[in-house]
Amino acid sequence: MASSAEQLAANLSLANFAKATDLKKRLWFTLGALIIFRLLSFVPLPGIDPTALANLFQQTQGGVLDFFNMFSGGSLERMSLIALGVMPYITASIVMQLATSMSPTLGQLKKEGESGRKKINQYTRYGTVFLCAIQGWFMAVGLESWGAGQGQSAVIDPGYMFRITVVISLVGGTMFLMWLGEQITSRGIGNGISLIIMAGIVAQLPTSLAQLFEGGRTGTMSGFTIMMIIVLVAALILFICFMERAQRRVLIQYPKRQTARGQMQQERSHLPLKVNTAGVIPPIFASSLLLMPLTIAQFAGQQETADTFWGDVVIRVTQALQHGAPLYMLLYGLGIAFFCFFYTSVVFNPEETAENLKKYGGFIPGIRPGKRTEEYLGYVLNRITVTGAAYLVLICLIPEFVVAQAGIPFYLGGTSLLIVVNVTMDTVTQIQSHLIAHQYGDLIKKAKLKGGRGR
Repeated sequence: MASSAEQLAANLSLANFAKATDLKKRLWFTLGALIIFRLLSFVPLPGIDPTALANLFQQTQGGVLDFFNMFSGGSLERMSLIALGVMPYITASIVMQLATSMSPTLGQLKKEGESGRKKINQYTRYGTVFLCAIQGWFMAVGLESWGAGQGQSAVIDPGYMFRITVVISLVGGTMFLMWLGEQITSRGIGNGISLIIMAGIVAQLPTSLAQLFEGGRTGTMSGFTIMMIIVLVAALILFICFMERAQRRVLIQYPKRQTARGQMQQERSHLPLKVNTAGVIPPIFASSLLLMPLTIAQFAGQQETADTFWGDVVIRVTQALQHGAPLYMLLYGLGIAFFCFFYTSVVFNPEETAENLKKYGGFIPGIRPGKRTEEYLGYVLNRITVTGAAYLVLICLIPEFVVAQAGIPFYLGGTSLLIVVNVTMDTVTQIQSHLIAHQYGDLIKKAKLKGGRGR
């Protein structure tokens, strides 16, 4: 065992990495695509006053703008061509997944294999264009009216021409990012869309860390607090790595088959059920829903209506939904748990899995095939989803509490940590797979050469 482990470590060493020419090309392509993404985030929309925009954005911190600005790598704050990021594409993909599970026509299309997958991807692209156009129009209208009460305007020349220009620019920027992500997936390494989101988050981390250490230098934050924050982040990363690898393996048996020697052999396999099947979708959905009222109140300018009844209601709601507030923490936790169960039921269908097992002759020991297998899988999935939901709630609420109490940057939240760690783990796994494939390719070539010499 020790020698095999040492051999595997040697195979995945830097020397073996240097020989993997195809892997290096993929890594360079991925790096170049991410650099292009970062450069586009600094190309502003036409007709925007950057100074006024920066002042207005500073006044509305803490709302859903900060949340989406994190995923766009600061593009929303600068109102660049890719201000919407890949969020419309993600939303369209989630809607298509929900529609596939609810619509028999789309469900049948999903079962058609590669041709059905291409059609679903095409519908997803159409949905992305539609969402981008709608969001771009409302963003243009919102930019024209944003800050009107304070006598400021981020738009130099408002009007229909500005709105049409913004819509075309934002649709083009998001579609280019979607294409860039697909190119990374096919010609690079890792999942392209996930890497673009992670690059946007990581790009904001240096600024956040600088603000954190600046607080220690100026005395607004003690050195002990900074050290505890670093230890907490490291502990959360380790915990995320452990839980994302955790799974419940359901034993699957197949009928006995006769081997070439005439012996009867029974095949066994495992059905892995991840503890966190929903991934990072629940925190994203819950945060978006909770931060939306706060952002609407900020755009409405609640300070101007403070003397009225509705103005007082808006102020109370805004205070109750601030980061770290008890009501916000409660609703955030409940929202994460709800979406965890909801999205898990969408991505994993016990009835379909039980039917496939029955079709290929597989069965769970002690459980009858068919309806009983479906009920058992649903029972096991519900139990592990409780653990997964509790894990997501814990991971997301602890950083939210620390952010509110210590005043550290928003980008060190649980959702950003989840995304960065998940994407990093998936990318490293793919790199290891490429290295192992390269190793076996070399072994096959050597075996062929030896076989030829033997003749």
